[in-house]
Amino acid sequence: MTTNTTNATAPAVRLAGVTKEFGDVRAVRGIDLALRPGEIVAFLGPNGAGKTTTIDMLLGLTKPTSGTVEVLGMEPRKAIARGLVSAVMQTGGLLKDLTVRETAAYMASLFADTRPVDEVLDRAGIAGLADRKVGKCSGGEQQRLRFAMALLSDPALLLLDEPTTGMDVEGRRAFWSAIRDDASSGRTVLFATHYLEEADQYADRIVLISQGQVVADGTGPQIRALASGRTIRAWLPDADVAAITALGGVDHVEVRGEAVTIHAKDSDTVARYLLTATPARDLEITAKGIEEAFLSLTGQGESA
Repeated sequence: MTTNTTNATAPAVRLAGVTKEFGDVRAVRGIDLALRPGEIVAFLGPNGAGKTTTIDMLLGLTKPTSGTVEVLGMEPRKAIARGLVSAVMQTGGLLKDLTVRETAAYMASLFADTRPVDEVLDRAGIAGLADRKVGKCSGGEQQRLRFAMALLSDPALLLLDEPTTGMDVEGRRAFWSAIRDDASSGRTVLFATHYLEEADQYADRIVLISQGQVVADGTGPQIRALASGRTIRAWLPDADVAAITALGGVDHVEVRGEAVTIHAKDSDTVARYLLTATPARDLEITAKGIEEAFLSLTGQGESA
């Protein structure tokens, strides 16, 4: 467990009936959300959905117009003042001419009580880079340095904003390995990301927000199941698009050469038609992925 003292019975995050208005703009329209200690939660939504505003309220940067925002059973600013909350942002906060260890040590000097610098560097998987200049580190290595700095106060809640933007595949995998190893100690992690497959792979739970409201909340498989329909792919020369579209429950038909892709609510009817009334072969039926679920649940399917 983390060393900071918290209310063990309180949710790590609790939002109850939270709204936020900026003049005539309703950025958040009544969010109810609770995060359990030790969860890794992905916070997803299209641009303008209210994600950033909600995170700003959790960080105490702005107050809700109405409703309750609590972090570890207390007001956000109180939790932050006690070193119980840390954030890892996309950019900024690093001096290129300092070494990795010097950067972490400088940040540690700003706190009354911190974890040892070498310990957090090791936890973030960059102990071997301690003597390297920050300016010589890759984007992924710099982001893991930000993660190490966020661990100095041993926070109970860690907020990550697009934490792997600009990283290559290996860097993203190493970063999430470090996050998962650290979260096993009981730390709660809430992260916003545009990498939908990343959320599906690494989060215990996904919270999907659209137009200032939570539209879905569950595990990756549960979120995918909310997007009705399946995708049928087949090899079909001279596909009769009109005939396929006329089948019940067909949402969309796409033809590329002799390959046809069909999105349908009733995959059984489509499969039966293809196998009995056409020369289709190599038929494949799959459930919708996290991206299709995202587009469907946020009402962006038509524009995507």
